[in-house]
Amino acid sequence: MTGLATALLVGAALFVACGGALLGRALLGPTVQDRVVAVNAVGTVTVVVIALVGATLDEPEFLDVALVYALLNFLLSVALSRVLVEGRGVLRR
Repeated sequence: MTGLATALLVGAALFVACGGALLGRALLGPTVQDRVVAVNAVGTVTVVVIALVGATLDEPEFLDVALVYALLNFLLSVALSRVLVEGRGVLRR
């Protein structure tokens, strides 16, 4: 494995660690808004990790998966925000 591939995998591991901390915020957040932002950040970290692993393994198909996942993450954030603002659903306290 080359030095660049090792650096990309180390970067991906650091992002996974940050994602774990964000997951803790998503589970323990004091407000629903904190949880929504944390889930969105976890999704963003997941997109970055997929892209880094794809670059490391030299698999361009992983970038397609990362783009689709980013789109789904964005749509989830918009939908949850709409539910929170309009007050429909069980998420509102």
